[in-house]
Amino acid sequence: MRITEIETRLIRLSAEAWFPDGIVPQNSIPYWDFPLVTVHTDEGIEGYTMGYAPLGQGKANFHSIHDVFYYDLVGKNPLDTQAIWQTIRFKNRHLYILSEAFYAELDIALWDIKGKKANMPIAELLGKMRDKVPLYMTSPPVQLQDLEAVKNQGKLCLSRKYAGWKLQLTGSPDIEIPKLQLARHVVGKGFPLMLDCSGVYSYLNALKIGRALDELEYEWFEEPIPDKDIEHLKKLTANLKTPVLAAETASLFDLPQYVNNGAVDILRGDTHLKGGITGMIKTLGFCEIHGYELEIHTAASPILDLANLQIGCTTHLSKFLEAHHPMFRFGLIGDPLDVKEDGCQHLPSGPGLGANIDWDWMDNHTIDKLKGCTY
Repeated sequence: MRITEIETRLIRLSAEAWFPDGIVPQNSIPYWDFPLVTVHTDEGIEGYTMGYAPLGQGKANFHSIHDVFYYDLVGKNPLDTQAIWQTIRFKNRHLYILSEAFYAELDIALWDIKGKKANMPIAELLGKMRDKVPLYMTSPPVQLQDLEAVKNQGKLCLSRKYAGWKLQLTGSPDIEIPKLQLARHVVGKGFPLMLDCSGVYSYLNALKIGRALDELEYEWFEEPIPDKDIEHLKKLTANLKTPVLAAETASLFDLPQYVNNGAVDILRGDTHLKGGITGMIKTLGFCEIHGYELEIHTAASPILDLANLQIGCTTHLSKFLEAHHPMFRFGLIGDPLDVKEDGCQHLPSGPGLGANIDWDWMDNHTIDKLKGCTY
């Protein structure tokens, strides 16, 4: 089998759905453009992948796949995932403005082909452990502007039967701690609650919030300070009862620093930020050897989150999967990423990623296409 062509379309979503009032502020990007990639083969099997877009990087991603990586794939055997992964990884060493996410995206398309060739879901191909994974709901800061909004989000989480609820808060501790307290009151004692601060706090502010989480019995404290600040993560981990979850933005090859320094209680990763399916296999192996759990982060892109679901069904190290804003679940027939009555995401039955793409919807939201190499 050989890769014969790469074809990418740019899928445009209005940013309106992100904002509770449906109005995009003047200083915000009005459209989110997601690259949807199709890798073609000489056997007629196609592999799909997708990029991430909400910060305006979608068009750059769209072009980089063809400008930078086209000749690393076309003519190669897509089943040789390890060889292609290593080739692109070492090339990425000199692509100073690009991250591992680019070769992660391509790796996912190759695993989609590999699963379809075997007529098996990727999870079964890797060695499935389970058919479903508990799913928690994430509420971003834009949905948690005041106490009433917090109450409404908590009630929504319970009504949808999610297995947990994560709040994303980035304001001062005096403003955010009452929201954390209200969230616990709304969902009750024992319901899994998490906090994600996106690395914005100083050590002292993170410590103040972390001590509130200790009293409220939160499941974890996610990225309280920047991932690169390993020394302060180490101090925070030592001074809180609530597990500190970090290293979301770190490379797979940076993870030994967190483990060797005792800078984290739970590691973070996903198929986009840790090098695709191939990278997550390595990440999970590392975590298991060193006795760490790894919670799988949403990729906020439907094809990538299907990859997260596939890898999540191959491990016992992830207690949950993450459901972010519903606008990220687009263009798939049957909404396989939605929460089911049992509070879980269920593994699709189809081969590869199990992506049943709504091509009519995609056609209606496509604003540009690329095929072949741009050089």
